[in-house]
Amino acid sequence: MAIHLLVVTRLSRHHQARIEAAGFRLHMAEDAEARREVIDHHRDDIRAVMTIGTIGFTADEMDELPNLGLICAQGVGFEGIDVVAARERGINVVHGPGTNAETVADHALGLMLACLRRIPQGDAGLRQGQWKEIRRGAPVLHGRTLGLLGMGNVARAIARRAHYGFDMPIVYFSRQPKPDLDWQHESDPRRVAEQADVLVSALPGGPDTQHLIDDALLGAMTPESIVVNIGRGSVVDSDALARAVSEKRIAGAALDVFEHEPEVPRALKDEPRIIMTPHTAGLSPEALDATIDLVIQNLEAFRDGKTLVTPVPGA
Repeated sequence: MAIHLLVVTRLSRHHQARIEAAGFRLHMAEDAEARREVIDHHRDDIRAVMTIGTIGFTADEMDELPNLGLICAQGVGFEGIDVVAARERGINVVHGPGTNAETVADHALGLMLACLRRIPQGDAGLRQGQWKEIRRGAPVLHGRTLGLLGMGNVARAIARRAHYGFDMPIVYFSRQPKPDLDWQHESDPRRVAEQADVLVSALPGGPDTQHLIDDALLGAMTPESIVVNIGRGSVVDSDALARAVSEKRIAGAALDVFEHEPEVPRALKDEPRIIMTPHTAGLSPEALDATIDLVIQNLEAFRDGKTLVTPVPGA
């Protein structure tokens, strides 16, 4: 009998078909009304849930599904899933580490270049008939010091591109130094901020990283430096960042993630030196296919009673 899968995130028809072809019955419920209807009709059938880190899955939602045994986070993030509650209920949690690292790293380099070289401003000015008014020099990325908050798969991919492609020295913050890396490790994120010309956050969300980039950390940076966030929106205090840019305490910022998506604070929108994209860093056909491949592998392992492929640590 096919395992019933509740999907609470957006999923293309192509990827729906791939999961169904693997032998699973899908119940699409992206919004609250659809979810309520699915649960009312299939409460006892649903054995697995597919979500993403920013949507998550709560203890109360778990309690509505008495036969739930697996929660799949599509992608690496799982901060919105109550992992402790899942463990207490005997529910497995898996995620997709590494599936979009290269795509996110490409996007991060694009944001760095766009922010430093003022590429969006140049494009907008030309479309408004300007030339002399916007034709001005802008800093290079080459040779600048890259500060990384976090050193997981995404950060490593960014560091490789920056170091070997742009001759950028690397300094990074993580709880423990990575013995396989020669780059400079700091156990204090402020020490990274002090040295960075480009500070990139590639950190997960959650209480441990909430507003790590705040007034104090931004105050350690130079007026020529920029901040890039491709990790989780909750890591950055949006008001503090907007103030730092508007007061020219840093030169600019580039953000792909926001604390309360899809809402974007007015202070960020009003500052032209803050470049933004709508959480698209990890979206590429290749990355999306990889996340679905891993979801299917974990679903098959769960169905067949085998060891899960990518369990969440501690789950």
